[in-house]
Amino acid sequence: MPFRPVQTQCKRRKSPPLGDSENMADRDPEIASKLGEDRSEGISWGELIAQDSRTPPAILTEESYTYRGSDPIPAERYTSEEFARLERERMWPYVWQFVAREEDLPDAGDYVVYENAGRSYLVSRQEDGSIRAMHNVCLHRGRKLRTEEGNADKFVCPFHGFAWNKDGSFDSMPCQWDFPHLQQQGLDLPEAEVGRWAGYVFIREEKGGPSLEEYLAPLPEHFKRWRHEECASVMRVAKEVPANWKVTMEAFMEAWHTIVTHPQLLPFTGDSNAAYWTWGDNVNVNLVPFGVMSPHIKSGQGEQWIVDEFIKYNGRSGDNYEGEAAANPMAIRVPEGMTARAALGAAMRQAYAESTGYDHEDATDAELLDALVYNVFPNFAPWGGYMPNIVYNWKPGKTPDTCIMEVRVLARIPKGQPIPRGAPLHFLTLDQKWTEAAELGILGDVFEQDMDNLPYVQQGLHASKNGQVQLGNYQEIRIRQFQDTIMKYINGELGGAKD
Repeated sequence: MPFRPVQTQCKRRKSPPLGDSENMADRDPEIASKLGEDRSEGISWGELIAQDSRTPPAILTEESYTYRGSDPIPAERYTSEEFARLERERMWPYVWQFVAREEDLPDAGDYVVYENAGRSYLVSRQEDGSIRAMHNVCLHRGRKLRTEEGNADKFVCPFHGFAWNKDGSFDSMPCQWDFPHLQQQGLDLPEAEVGRWAGYVFIREEKGGPSLEEYLAPLPEHFKRWRHEECASVMRVAKEVPANWKVTMEAFMEAWHTIVTHPQLLPFTGDSNAAYWTWGDNVNVNLVPFGVMSPHIKSGQGEQWIVDEFIKYNGRSGDNYEGEAAANPMAIRVPEGMTARAALGAAMRQAYAESTGYDHEDATDAELLDALVYNVFPNFAPWGGYMPNIVYNWKPGKTPDTCIMEVRVLARIPKGQPIPRGAPLHFLTLDQKWTEAAELGILGDVFEQDMDNLPYVQQGLHASKNGQVQLGNYQEIRIRQFQDTIMKYINGELGGAKD
């Protein structure tokens, strides 16, 4: 018998009537103190992690939630060219932007072209192993020096032949006699600041402000356990999307849209049981349990059914394995008296030890199964844990109504083996579907379900009568934090922009 999703009631604490929460909170401090405390029926993240087969680390048990208000978000933040201009001027130059993984440019002379928010950069590996980033614009007549990644000791402009070394220092020009007004020391390519962490490479256009480690905190402490520096990009797919970059990103910042958008995931996904935590201005996480039924399911078919559905529809369960693991270590029979979650955790614990050579005996079920989806302001989203790790990022498009979404999958390289060069980028145009990237497997189908919403969200925001977006107090707290932070840059509280 097929499962039947059903709307569940939430645990309430005399919440104010719909639409009146702000007014009543202003009048009644007791109500204000309880806003954001309501949670879905069903086992909570805290209760679930307490039942884990292994002792969980503090990073998975110490809740970090703060109510941030219930005011609506103006729709024009997603549709206005003026707001996009303010982002380009007041936010993007002052934030750390993820641009590459170390394995994308392993050898001296390797470079990638990173473009975002009206800027173009050359990110180049140097002879000493360091990485430098320079603006990708000829200082003569403004041509881009490169349009795609490659390897070069010099960047020679294809227009007139002005040339720069791979560290951005000026090398030479034809007809130098005609430029007595140019001083060689003033012809070096402008640089951007470079930061590196756990195999990830970041740049910041304007120097100054918090270091990369300060900016990412507490991410480095959390990911120390998961060692992403031991991983490599085994697939990379990007697609132009007909929606604003914030609309698109925010669709991946909460799990509870699963009940309508991804119903095939409900048998094994605790969508509204997920935890949502934030830290400071920059970092947040959505902890989504797998191997448990959604509380929206009225009746299931047992623990084995959870596993069977999991291996059919979980995008990380089988598509990214090679060799011995291609048989899919999650295709198991659940022993009598054991939960699907514990059985899956045990199977993955053994499979990872065998396939990677690392000891995963203390790895929790959560770290082996769940979607531990972190976001770093403004647009970087690495998954934690030991599964093949998904990494998202989003960039503005040519107009506020489009964006570029990129998806990477990282896999742990077996112990003692060198990190291979990263997979090349497969770019999909606006008219192509995620499912045309066969390497994504079932993930392509899941992303297409999201694409069925996003263009119409963008159109609806343009058409909105009241011009407002409403957010839930708990399940959409990550979006609230993101919106709070972007306004701090727009208003000049963060960054270096001055009125």
